[in-house]
Amino acid sequence: MASSNHSSVAEFVLQRISENPRIQIFLFSLFLGLFIVAVTGNSLILIVTSLNPGLHTPTYFFLINLAFLDVLSASTVVPKLLQNLMTKSTISYGGCIAQIYLLTWCLGAELLLFTAMAHDRYVAICQPLHYSTIMSKAACCLIASAVWVISGTNAAINMIMTVRLSFCGPNVIDHFFCEIPPLLPLSCSSTYVNNILVIIADMLFAIFNFLLILVSYGFIISSISKIRTKEGKKRAFSTCSSHLIVVTMYYCTIIYIYILSGLGKSLKEGKVASVFYAIVTPALNPLIYSLRNKDVKIALKKLCPFLRK
Repeated sequence: MASSNHSSVAEFVLQRISENPRIQIFLFSLFLGLFIVAVTGNSLILIVTSLNPGLHTPTYFFLINLAFLDVLSASTVVPKLLQNLMTKSTISYGGCIAQIYLLTWCLGAELLLFTAMAHDRYVAICQPLHYSTIMSKAACCLIASAVWVISGTNAAINMIMTVRLSFCGPNVIDHFFCEIPPLLPLSCSSTYVNNILVIIADMLFAIFNFLLILVSYGFIISSISKIRTKEGKKRAFSTCSSHLIVVTMYYCTIIYIYILSGLGKSLKEGKVASVFYAIVTPALNPLIYSLRNKDVKIALKKLCPFLRK
């Protein structure tokens, strides 16, 4: 006899990206390559930044947190996605809940961390004389702790509310991996509260933080425009442009997927976008934020002598 609300559903069936064997092989190779790049690139950032005292600054402290989040996010989604491309595309109930929890935690933490990074750039460019005081080691640790605790609490609340739902009918998830929006339509109990929580979380984590980032960059651009030399403007803007571009793309996909789902809209157009923030972004972040950075290149060459050539 059932002892839990979800006893009639032991596993969920995930949608395949394609049923064409050739396309599946291509996608398997593509996602495997992106996964290797994400894990390798972000691991290098973690190692190089940790071992090089010259990179023990607030900027690289936040990059370490971002690199760890990217590894965790990619590891949460990609291995199961690769397995489903080659074999039966199913996931156990417990595995689905675990994937939702970890992915929600990672997404929330990254959104908050992007805001922290924007604040760091704002202080560095707009208040350079007070940078060391405002972005002290204690302040950075406090900010990072808040990022992890707030996002973890949000993930726990959403997971608890998801576990309370009853799943007694269809078990086919219209998505490539487990996520809250495509899972809710499968519930045979009311998901009203869950939808409200999704919208609230998206408003707080995505829209509110995105507005804070825009405000920060508004001040940053204003300060850069006051720099007299072209070289100075170029150097200042180069530290911010990539971050702003990636943040815009990342936030747009999150807002699009989660707000539309909360309003009951179709997510068919958003499934490809979700692959972007779950797989592509973790692979691009090392290149965009660090690996093309001059200081990181020098540190890499010191750590790996064969790169000097």
